[in-house]
Amino acid sequence: MEPSMAYPTRVKGQITDAVSQTGATLLGNSAAHAMAAVYQVMAHSVGLSMQNAVANQQRMNTLSNGVTARSVDLLYAQPTAVDARAVQTVAASNQLAKLIAELKALREAMTKA
Repeated sequence: MEPSMAYPTRVKGQITDAVSQTGATLLGNSAAHAMAAVYQVMAHSVGLSMQNAVANQQRMNTLSNGVTARSVDLLYAQPTAVDARAVQTVAASNQLAKLIAELKALREAMTKA
């Protein structure tokens, strides 16, 4: 019978000590392993979030390019006479445009004098 044993068994004391130490090591390391798993999951989640953000940016850029191209296409499709008439109508009914025209005329009159 070995002195480190509490009661006599058929298994050698070295084996039981090794098993006990392994159990203690597992219990001691379990917190570190759990935190490592948490960090890995968090890193993976952050990586997925970044991938989704990049994918959404690319989709929005593609959509923006299409909208811009279609808008320019619509602008070029308008007849120029209609555009000129619309600008003239807006400028004629706009008080600010009238004031700017008057100031321009006044400046020209003063530079000629």
